[in-house]
Amino acid sequence: VQLQASGGGSVQAGGSLRLSCAASGRTSSSVVMGWFRQAPGKEREFVAAISSSGTDANYADSVKGRFTISRDNAKGTTLLQMNSLKPEDSAVYLCAARRPWRAISTSKYEYADWGQGTQVTVSS
Repeated sequence: VQLQASGGGSVQAGGSLRLSCAASGRTSSSVVMGWFRQAPGKEREFVAAISSSGTDANYADSVKGRFTISRDNAKGTTLLQMNSLKPEDSAVYLCAARRPWRAISTSKYEYADWGQGTQVTVSS
């Protein structure tokens, strides 16, 4: 699966951004999709993931209630709506895909394909 992330930018604390990940490939609708983020000098961390059907989602505690992940398999896109942004949300955000027919995972090591990342900067 080939992935292309977009939608990052700069916003003030309390603002919103929507990230999009475009997936292409024969099995793109059969894979769990995830969002991760990586700040300078820090490990890549899990943000959210969604099942291939879109019926199940999992979120990091730090973003629960503020971020929403969704997908449109007909369009091959996965979205991350980010509200009430905080300075600590600043990072490069990357979308990722598991191999087909796998369950949701919060581990970066279980994602096989990665997009190039999009920068999110939240100022106080």
